[in-house]
Amino acid sequence: MTDTATTVHALAPATRRAAFRWSVVLDHAILIAGSLFMLLPVALAFMTSTHEAVTIHTGGVQFMPGDRLAENYSTVMFKGLGFTGAVNGTTMMINSMILGFGFAIGKIVVAMMAAYAIVYFRFPLAELAFWAIFVTLLLPLEVRILPSYEIVQSMGLTNTYTGLIVPLIASATATFFFRQFFKSVPDELIEAARIDGAGPWKFFVDILVPLSRTMIAAIFIIMFVYGWNQYLWPTLITTDEDYFTLVRGIKQIIQVWVGSQIPEYGQAMALAILAMLPPVIVVVVFQSWFIKGLTESDK
Repeated sequence: MTDTATTVHALAPATRRAAFRWSVVLDHAILIAGSLFMLLPVALAFMTSTHEAVTIHTGGVQFMPGDRLAENYSTVMFKGLGFTGAVNGTTMMINSMILGFGFAIGKIVVAMMAAYAIVYFRFPLAELAFWAIFVTLLLPLEVRILPSYEIVQSMGLTNTYTGLIVPLIASATATFFFRQFFKSVPDELIEAARIDGAGPWKFFVDILVPLSRTMIAAIFIIMFVYGWNQYLWPTLITTDEDYFTLVRGIKQIIQVWVGSQIPEYGQAMALAILAMLPPVIVVVVFQSWFIKGLTESDK
């Protein structure tokens, strides 16, 4: 009896370890399958971008690489595209970078200042002011597109970087996140700063901003990707090809016909692949800060 019990106790841990290992394998299999499912369209777009327009037009999406890799990518990056040939992929990428960084940085600065005023300054109707900002989530760009365009046009900001960026930098989402973050800062830290003689601006710059690094990184990633992928607003505001962004340039290439009315599908796919790279790089570089910014609560 004793030997049997010993055998059972000896086998139980091994069985539990085996079950645990199989669960880990299953988890990884699911994650790998999901990753492959997400990467498959990107791989097909890359394969298709290495073929000429006629092959894509007749055969559809390509599953094997072609012989136009260098030619298609060099054309979209350095040669003139569009109706007048005044813009290329490099120019559009620079415009997209300016829009993405300006959009993200502007939203962070405005949202931090708004949240700082709401949390730390005592003024009448502060909560009402916050909820008035928060309610603007019900008014996305598509709803207020006409009045926004009318204001930008009346100020002469069409075909300018200012017109592209400034009307979009107010963010209720970022203000909400920073407000919640600032409200979690311990009161002891505020009292210590006050005793040390730190004024409102010094407290904001020297204490709150460093504490908010991870939150800033998380908001920056979200806003950069959102700004980078903007299509409707740049299409409405910019008629000069010098201000076209990559996302708009993809559509522009498809509208350029070659040969017997065949769009340059290969170059459009190449430009789409290039448009994916900067957001992917930003997410990969800041991913650890992104996770900390959304999950970390200790100050």
